[in-house]
Amino acid sequence: MTFFEHPFVAAGSSEPPVGDTGRMMQMITGYWVTQVVRTAAELRIADHLHDGGATAAQVATAESLEPGSAFRFLRACTSLGLATSTDGERFESTSLLETLRTDVPGSLRDLALWSAESHWLPWGHLADAVRTGEPSAQATLGAPFFDWLAGEPGEATVFTNAMTALTRGLAHQLADVIDLNGAETAVDVGGAGGNLVQTLMQRHPSLTGKVLDLAHVRDEADASADALGVADRFTFVGGDFLDKVPSGDLHLLKFVLHDWDDDTCVRILRNCRTSLNPAGRVLVMELLVDGVGKPGLEPLMDLNMLTMSTGRERSVAEFEAVFEEAGLRLDRVTPSASLVSVLEAVPA
Repeated sequence: MTFFEHPFVAAGSSEPPVGDTGRMMQMITGYWVTQVVRTAAELRIADHLHDGGATAAQVATAESLEPGSAFRFLRACTSLGLATSTDGERFESTSLLETLRTDVPGSLRDLALWSAESHWLPWGHLADAVRTGEPSAQATLGAPFFDWLAGEPGEATVFTNAMTALTRGLAHQLADVIDLNGAETAVDVGGAGGNLVQTLMQRHPSLTGKVLDLAHVRDEADASADALGVADRFTFVGGDFLDKVPSGDLHLLKFVLHDWDDDTCVRILRNCRTSLNPAGRVLVMELLVDGVGKPGLEPLMDLNMLTMSTGRERSVAEFEAVFEEAGLRLDRVTPSASLVSVLEAVPA
């Protein structure tokens, strides 16, 4: 049976694939769907179709598109459940597409935009990363990812917005399981817009919060603190966690360590340990890889780390090893309602 003889079911379709051939075809063409979603986000299709729908010509005018190509794109969106059309001319939004609107809480638009050149180019060279053990981002982008990002303000904004969107969805789930245990000052290490620590500050009116990150995210963090009503207890600290971490009772590291190799993780954790107040704790929030053969996001995110950075997703045992090297001891692991677990470490 050939590609064109087999009933095709695209990734994202509500119809199940037919047999192993159908499943494999879905995997082979999965990147088509990713780019349709990213393009829908870039062209603000959800906004255009939200209130009563629009024709392809109307969307084309609004976004300066070639009308025929706009129609073909919207037709593809209907095949994925992103849009509907009863007459073949006017397109309307679906609940799935609504997740990409720009003006709703919890929008996934910034995450969809993240599937851009900065990531799909390195992923196109995954085989090189597997062969060498080195991130393919450096070869495809011309520099290590974070160095490249520093020279690309537009991509840096997309990345920061995506991380903020990701944290916004996770912050309350993590706050549900974080025990302050008397902490008076929490430091969100590499916390960008500060959504996690600010969510904790909202829940605990006596908590003072800080974000340590590079200076370009200061305005976002300060604006977020204002919006959440915690600005009087919030401080942004410009700096690099590879050099120094501000003092605090609680150091929060969410999706920080998975970007780095073990030696760099030890360096970051030592900086945290050095600046911890007496009886202070370090809370690391990451995905945990556990065994082989289990379905889930974690092994795929680990490959994302392989292509993009020198980091990795780790098991509990691997975290215990880097904690020990940094002079810390893993005290407990707490799962959250999300896939992210909270690993609590204390000075050894």
